[in-house]
Amino acid sequence: MSLRNRISGNKTLGFKLTLLYSGFFILIAAFLFGLAYFFMSRNLQKDDHQAITSQLNETYADYAEGGLTQVTAQMKREFVESEKFRKRPHFFFRFASRDNNTRKILFPRQWAEFELAELENIPPENREWAVLPPKQSANEYALEIVSARLPDGSWLQVGKSTEPRVKVLNRFSESFIYLLAFLLLVSIISGYFLSRWGLRPLRQLIETVRNIEMGKMDARVPDIGTHDELGQLVHLFNNMLSRIEALIEGMKASLDNVAHELRTPVTRMHNIAEKALGSDDREQYREALENFAEESDRILRMLNTLMDISEAETGVMSLDCSRFPIKELVEPVVEVYSYIAEEKGLAIQTETDENPLVEADFNRISQVLANLLDNAIKYTPPHSPPIVVKAWQTDTEVIISVTDSGQGIAEKELPQIWNRLYRGMKARDKTGRGLGLGLARVKAILLAHNGWVDVDSKPASGSRFQVHLPR
Repeated sequence: MSLRNRISGNKTLGFKLTLLYSGFFILIAAFLFGLAYFFMSRNLQKDDHQAITSQLNETYADYAEGGLTQVTAQMKREFVESEKFRKRPHFFFRFASRDNNTRKILFPRQWAEFELAELENIPPENREWAVLPPKQSANEYALEIVSARLPDGSWLQVGKSTEPRVKVLNRFSESFIYLLAFLLLVSIISGYFLSRWGLRPLRQLIETVRNIEMGKMDARVPDIGTHDELGQLVHLFNNMLSRIEALIEGMKASLDNVAHELRTPVTRMHNIAEKALGSDDREQYREALENFAEESDRILRMLNTLMDISEAETGVMSLDCSRFPIKELVEPVVEVYSYIAEEKGLAIQTETDENPLVEADFNRISQVLANLLDNAIKYTPPHSPPIVVKAWQTDTEVIISVTDSGQGIAEKELPQIWNRLYRGMKARDKTGRGLGLGLARVKAILLAHNGWVDVDSKPASGSRFQVHLPR
């Protein structure tokens, strides 16, 4: 499956996020509804129980004062008032004997939907709640009753139907269903737009990947102008693309340069072999083999150096780091190159302050200094002022500088001297067969050490290279 097909198969991510957002939104709404329903039910029940208990105490006092006759008369007057306004009595009243036999039920026809006769089979408990279900099981409400023993030993039971409470809760549930449908529609619409807005950088990233797949290496994700995670992702992705593009261009340029550089020694080797094959002279065979070995060594050096540079740039260069005084590195390298400098009528001076310590790969940094000294000697005219090697430290780094008074480097060539296989015009004139990898290797080794190198140079005024290594 191609990259494009794999990406196209993931186009339902926005739909999935919309469903996830809507589902989460509905679950939260359902949870809040359940919580509200629970507290509303508890509060309504509490209010009903308080009203029933209050009516029980009031009736108990009336009974204690005037007996059943007074209570009955009082209730009838209240019933007549309620009939005027066509209201159902709020409370159920039952008077029973000591043995729980019914003596009197006030307004029994108003409570006909309940099995009132079952009350004689339910032993009353003082101040304890009892629930009497309706005759028809389809009804959701019931009759809640509380009992109290009267002074003469008989029982008073006062109750109230839960029908009003159930109706309120049912209306609340119905309202929530309509509200839930509206919330579902709102959550789907808002989830859709939020997912489109949130996934916009990802869609742009997908489009960029498609363009890259088509060969447009300069494609970039548009900057969304935020500093959140997606903004950072876009920034890092664009930086990665820029680095990849630079590496690819560098690889192309390096391959072109390698092909160009290898053409000459390979052609020379071919000519040497043909010339030797056309001769019967053993001495000429020997000379041909020596030249052949020299050319092959040059090719191997170039390939090995390119491998080192690639390893350093990709972060896989093997480093054997240790902590050592920088003076122990500078002096042996300077001593070796002093002999080469003397042959050209040059001298090398060293200046090391306080012998600073550095943690690095001793051999690799020696190669860095050796490359810089080799270039300084190579491009400095004979009998010029001494080449100066300095080493000192700051709070955060150790610096090694190599200063010469040679021919210098043209300003337009300064950015290119670090490229692989690059040789300036003066370098070609002076050295002809140089590899053009010395400074590229210097930069790569320092990169592997988290260090860097810079140069200050002007034509005919010499150059100063500074190596920066973290302490």
